[in-house]
Amino acid sequence: MAIFDYALFYDFHTLATNPDVGKNFDVEAFTDQVKSCGVDFLTFHARCNQGNAYYNTEIGTRHPSLTYDLIGKLCDSCKRKNIRLSLYFNGHLSEEETLANPQWSDVPLDPAARERNKRSPFYHQVCYNRFGGHLRDMAVELAQNYDFDGFFFDCLGASDCVCPQCVAEMKEKGYDWNDPASVRDFSHFSCDRMCRMLTEAIRKIKPDSLLFFNGRPFEEVTDLESHLECECLPTGGWGYDCLPSCAHYMRTIAGKDKSVLNMTGRFNAWGDFGGLRTAQALEYDMFYGVANGQRPDIGGHYHPRGDLDLPVFDRIREVYDNVRQYDKWSLHAENEVDVAIVYPRYNRHYYPASPLRSVPAAVRMLDELKVQFDLVTDFVSWDKYSLLIIPDDAVFTPSMVEKLQKHIARGGSVIASGSSTLLKNGKEFPVKDWPVKYVGKIPYDPLYFVPAGKFAETLPDMFLSLYADGTQVEASEGAKVEMYCAKPYVNGQWDGLRGNFYLPPEGATKDPFVVQKGKVVYIAGNLFAGYASHAPKELRELIRKIMEELHSTPILKTENMPSFSRAFVQQKDSYRMVHLLAYCPEKRCNAIIAEDRITVIDAKISLKVDGKKINKVYLAPNGKVLPFEIKDGYCNVTVPRFDGYSLLVFEE
Repeated sequence: MAIFDYALFYDFHTLATNPDVGKNFDVEAFTDQVKSCGVDFLTFHARCNQGNAYYNTEIGTRHPSLTYDLIGKLCDSCKRKNIRLSLYFNGHLSEEETLANPQWSDVPLDPAARERNKRSPFYHQVCYNRFGGHLRDMAVELAQNYDFDGFFFDCLGASDCVCPQCVAEMKEKGYDWNDPASVRDFSHFSCDRMCRMLTEAIRKIKPDSLLFFNGRPFEEVTDLESHLECECLPTGGWGYDCLPSCAHYMRTIAGKDKSVLNMTGRFNAWGDFGGLRTAQALEYDMFYGVANGQRPDIGGHYHPRGDLDLPVFDRIREVYDNVRQYDKWSLHAENEVDVAIVYPRYNRHYYPASPLRSVPAAVRMLDELKVQFDLVTDFVSWDKYSLLIIPDDAVFTPSMVEKLQKHIARGGSVIASGSSTLLKNGKEFPVKDWPVKYVGKIPYDPLYFVPAGKFAETLPDMFLSLYADGTQVEASEGAKVEMYCAKPYVNGQWDGLRGNFYLPPEGATKDPFVVQKGKVVYIAGNLFAGYASHAPKELRELIRKIMEELHSTPILKTENMPSFSRAFVQQKDSYRMVHLLAYCPEKRCNAIIAEDRITVIDAKISLKVDGKKINKVYLAPNGKVLPFEIKDGYCNVTVPRFDGYSLLVFEE
């Protein structure tokens, strides 16, 4: 188990043809800069994606132009300056080693697809089963000969290797080597086995070694890892919806004993040596992470010569100094939550990849509504949540059904949509006393709905588009239909003569759209997929109104906060904090960036106190005291102004 305060992650991927690796590397100047940023944990490359090592090795190959033991110098310097050091190995990519040892290369199931991507570092991939022993031997050699703290193994996703060794074992274990999905399942098995082999070998030498396996599903290797790292560069393809999904999810896996590092980059894209993101962009990433239980970790590409690039350190120091002034309150604080988005373990890693993008849309919607929530799978208990939100396409397992039934039995509330809670290939909702009965896929394209009833108060009185499809259902006995679906005159399709593109609604149908039974509200449409598609405010308003009934006393209420602002509640010792963020990523040409701090005036904050006495409310770090009022179980306070970020402290 490992707890960190501030981290840096330095890439050092260096082509074998580079002529002057390490020429200007001044290890003391480098670690002095690291230390000046207040960093207590550093990750640096011992062996890069190209397959080059930067230390003396008899098993691997030191970079041909490196004339000294760079990693040896770095280990010594970090140890003297009390900087914990993890050394990077790539576990799946190696250009030079596979060129020299073709027997370690994987054999892709689709060679043509690989050939089309020769410029990518992922062109030269290894077979986990044929390369794993070499990787283990390199790690053991390094652990035996150098004094450092741990390993970071990278790129450990599934491949599609069908080499003779893999195919033989697939046949033995019952995998179908002709089926891409089965091949990838076997690759996951092989990679997990390699990770466990590495862990066993390393911890025989260093029992307390730090370990992280990047790309492995967190839940399946949590017993191996000392901490978690969230690799998320919003400008590098991840987008600004990835970090929120991962932050709300990863803290549920880590628990209290493991840090979750928020690894972004000072650059705009991986492989970008000349990019320097603004302080505002980096601090938005860092403050969002801190407000959700993560610790700062900014990545950089180190120049092969060892050039310091002092403006990079200046920028990191500026951002970390800004974050650090709030450490008294926020360092290792815990989030207070009363709602959970429930979703099965999907794609073995990051949730923004879910087919309908329902999860990141649900996360964004709840962020915009300032709801305090976790993203959970069946890995953790659901007992502490008063409301569960189950979006669109959440395929359940029998154990998840059992957990949901227990939640309902103890008086918990539920919002579910689409086909969520169905078992795999299921034809009926398995939860007892569910508001609806399953019929099939909804037959309307596009799908509209008719605002009506108690949840329609803030919706316009007109047919509304869902921008997604859904599930056809019938109301169960004792359930009340609040809204109905509406259909177009004809479905959108080519009918042999016409494209049928302009499709106004014909009218309401008898198919339920919103159905309530007790504390369970079911929405027939894939509402979160619709929000992912076009982000119509009406869909968010519908969820807000449903939540007002099912979840009438949330931890936090806000007024006069724009939708793009964020608010998160944490607790530490006698402090309760509300993190307020106001940044607005926008699309500029082909890029999405956050550059400016946004000013918010007179934000009204109401924190649920449950009878606890509040002695003082103030803004950190300057201690400016604000007047407050306790009324109806909430402590109400107005923040006169904040720019980008503010920390509101309630002291008991």
